[in-house]
Amino acid sequence: MKLKSAVAKFAGKSSYWFLHNVLKGGTSFPGKLAMKLDPEILHTLANNYETVIVTGTNGKTMTTALIVEALREKYGDVLTNPSGSNMQQGIVTAFLAHKSKKAQRSIAVLEVDEANVKMVTQLLHPSVFVLTNIFRDQMDRYGEIYTTYEKILEGVKLAPQATVIANGDASIFSSVDLPNPKIFYGFALPSDQVQNDFTAPVNTDGVLCPRCDHILHYHDRIYANLGDFFCSNCHYKRPELTYAVNQIIAQSPDRLEFQMGSKDYSINIGGTYNIYNALAAYSVARHFGLSEDEVASAFAKNKRVFGRQELIEYAGKKIDLILVKNPVGLDEVLHMLNTEKEDYSLAVLLNANHADGIDTSWIWDGQFEDLNLPQIKKVLVGGQRSHDMGFRLEVAGFDPAKMITCSDNEAVINELAQVPTEKVYILSTYTALLSLRKSLAEKKIIKAGI
Repeated sequence: MKLKSAVAKFAGKSSYWFLHNVLKGGTSFPGKLAMKLDPEILHTLANNYETVIVTGTNGKTMTTALIVEALREKYGDVLTNPSGSNMQQGIVTAFLAHKSKKAQRSIAVLEVDEANVKMVTQLLHPSVFVLTNIFRDQMDRYGEIYTTYEKILEGVKLAPQATVIANGDASIFSSVDLPNPKIFYGFALPSDQVQNDFTAPVNTDGVLCPRCDHILHYHDRIYANLGDFFCSNCHYKRPELTYAVNQIIAQSPDRLEFQMGSKDYSINIGGTYNIYNALAAYSVARHFGLSEDEVASAFAKNKRVFGRQELIEYAGKKIDLILVKNPVGLDEVLHMLNTEKEDYSLAVLLNANHADGIDTSWIWDGQFEDLNLPQIKKVLVGGQRSHDMGFRLEVAGFDPAKMITCSDNEAVINELAQVPTEKVYILSTYTALLSLRKSLAEKKIIKAGI
């Protein structure tokens, strides 16, 4: 190891120790400090690891967590970045923070921001890329979905030997010929559940054929632009799937049961979108040599992760804290809420910082109108743009008499204790979620850190 790298590593590890043992934690500063001393420190830290990069618009954090849980089933210790700090400095911090334990293989599974795939790949030389999906997200940062995919491809093309494990139901992922080995996963439901030939709603992202720009048709559509697609003009179609979900057995906000091949699997979290995340993790696990039984065992142990239906118990309430950040993700969470059988209260926290996307017009694309409103007994709105959120809900048909606008986190926490239902769902943008968790930790309702 070069002297520069050694000094950078020592400084980064020391700052991490100080932040987490003396102060209240931090996921970026140690990485920033190490990179300042050695811009290529990531190359040194990751040199001996087989690295899996997980990227895409939605599902990165949950997919990463499920992959890690599965690989630990067979190989023991796996390095990862569980905080969701998925830009270069956060990834460097993950390596600095990792305490190596006995493992059969040195594996790192890393969630990586779409715009950071190229710079991370240049230093890591990954062995696997996992591509979850691409939807419109933070238009001020990423642009349209094709621009986002180009950012990802710039990284993938730097590692032509790496295996690409991609969502085959997303038409964009098989549209560019790559020399990489490829594995595609998706849904292949029984023929009696599949319509023959139809198109997606006109305002759906990515409904044009990526080869000829004609409107795509579907034999089956799972949600948004994901499904068994084909183009009636140029005959572009979904690639052959290596791994597939062939039956959804049961869904609730707390549990999913589904079948892949001849085996049933379950995870303790809701939402059809999380079946895709589990399928991506299954595909990676099988690529790394895990058996179906080992994967099923790992899935049965899955835990709620940061902001992804994170369960908090407070004042006799069972609170689900859920990150929402774009129209497709929001709609899928709303669909999940409609699988709830009991009455519940709802809180929606909206910020507009850089990490959230400063344009909040996306809340008007989310179909709040589809919720079963009589089931929702109390509504809290908060965050920097609470009045925008409250107005959106009023337009969707929510009763203003049931709504309370919270000026800050203190007010949110106080009102949560007063809602009339045991179950509460909090939908929050990223920085609002971080802020609320910090306030909850200060009150010792949850543990500090992630």
